[in-house]
Amino acid sequence: MTESLPPGGAVLDAEELHTRWADAWRPEQVAERLAGIGAPWCIAAGWALDLFRGGPSRPHGDLEIAVPAAGFPEIRDRFPEYVFDAVGSGRVWPGAGAEALSATHQTWLRDPASGQFLFDVFREPHEGETWICRRDEGLRLPYDAIIERTADGIPYLVPEVVLLFKAKASRPKDQADFDGVLPLLGRARRALLGEWLERVHPGHPWLAELAG
Repeated sequence: MTESLPPGGAVLDAEELHTRWADAWRPEQVAERLAGIGAPWCIAAGWALDLFRGGPSRPHGDLEIAVPAAGFPEIRDRFPEYVFDAVGSGRVWPGAGAEALSATHQTWLRDPASGQFLFDVFREPHEGETWICRRDEGLRLPYDAIIERTADGIPYLVPEVVLLFKAKASRPKDQADFDGVLPLLGRARRALLGEWLERVHPGHPWLAELAG
């Protein structure tokens, strides 16, 4: 991803975004469409935590999945009837070309007939089968260490990585997610999350709770 964004891009206000995400898909819908692809994709963010928990904990305003950047074409090819828009810094580039894609890491799937957004794809940095953390390129893990599956086979990002990303903003819903998942984290998961928080967000208030 480059440092500068391309010209243009539409700014969508919060109300419009809320309306256009009202029909966001659920994890099982995406999993059905992506069955059999070679890229190691997974459900990310809040939905991933609920898949780890085994049930819904709160309403979700959208659905995010993650895939290594080089695997994005495999995702795109499964949805020929839809359009992918690039997203960055509060702007949206409809039907994004190579320039917008190289300058951003988020891509929203849009129904061209209704204008509704259906899910968000994070195009993640990687080296081959090794995931690279966007916030600390020294943090690298094999994909099979960060992806787990539900009983019915839906891949999701492990909670310790999800919470590492949620720690940056720590919005009320992020704090609620942390509070809800913390009792379910074993010693090994807590230790990893604590190690990564010290590295990426030193002094973060969650560290004290992880140590407790």
